[in-house]
Amino acid sequence: MGRYVIRRLLQMIPVFIGSTFLIFFMVYALGDPVAALFGDRAPDPTTAAQIRRELRLDQPLWQQYLHYMGQIFQGDFGTAFNGRPVTELMAESFPVTLRLTLVAIAIEVTVGVVLGVVSGLRRGRAVDTGVLFLTLVVISVPTFVTGYLLQFLFGVRWGVIRPTVSTEAALGELVMPGVVLALVSLAYVTRLTRTSIVENVRADYVRTAVAKGLPRRHVITRHLLRNSLIPVVTFIGTDIGVLMGGAIVTERIFNIHGVGFQLYQGILRNNSPTIVGFVTILVIVFLLANLVVDLLYAVLDPRIRYA
Repeated sequence: MGRYVIRRLLQMIPVFIGSTFLIFFMVYALGDPVAALFGDRAPDPTTAAQIRRELRLDQPLWQQYLHYMGQIFQGDFGTAFNGRPVTELMAESFPVTLRLTLVAIAIEVTVGVVLGVVSGLRRGRAVDTGVLFLTLVVISVPTFVTGYLLQFLFGVRWGVIRPTVSTEAALGELVMPGVVLALVSLAYVTRLTRTSIVENVRADYVRTAVAKGLPRRHVITRHLLRNSLIPVVTFIGTDIGVLMGGAIVTERIFNIHGVGFQLYQGILRNNSPTIVGFVTILVIVFLLANLVVDLLYAVLDPRIRYA
């Protein structure tokens, strides 16, 4: 197991370098950060040249990238155009988005797996048809439509929740945004769980467990569900990064100042240091989440061993 973890960590290095260089290239080579810094005003050529020298934008792109990577390993992600260090923006926004993501993951896993198991065990019945129909509707409706609808109904019409989240972003205030963020992923988890249950319910090991006289609950939880969750865990592992990076719409609807808000502001103002810094952290989240998923395979299926 130890050698496998080390090997996976080494494999993550070229992926990290390639991903960050691609992000760096798209942001700095395809745009002009100095022009974005001045907005609609045309910068003085002398001033613009001086800023480019200070930001090392007059150097070749590969040299800029090496300098940026050197700063990252020193804990310096640069300075945003508003004068604040990017690490300071991260310290404010990432805890908020992390809480929102954890709420969404908890809803996605709990509700999605339960609905998938119920639907899979009752294949072809009214419950199965209803669940499949509802998940199809959820997948088909855009997130911004669902978000504004739930915000209007629960926040404005019925007054059950606050229409917008406060600056503290308490855990209780993130329940409705978490539902909105998790809905599409919840539908996919439900369908994946349902498909896995249907495939495994007639497997030999399930029939053997039933023939031994084991209780139905024991067969479902200890045997059927455990093997059926492998594709679900794979999806959830990759979905963590997707939820953190894709929370832009949800955070805009509920006025949450998290990662999505900072990325939106960075893209809107072409704030290159903010965009590159935040996306770099999201790449690390993706890589670590996939590593954890691979290690969970051995927990779910004892036949899987890592050398």
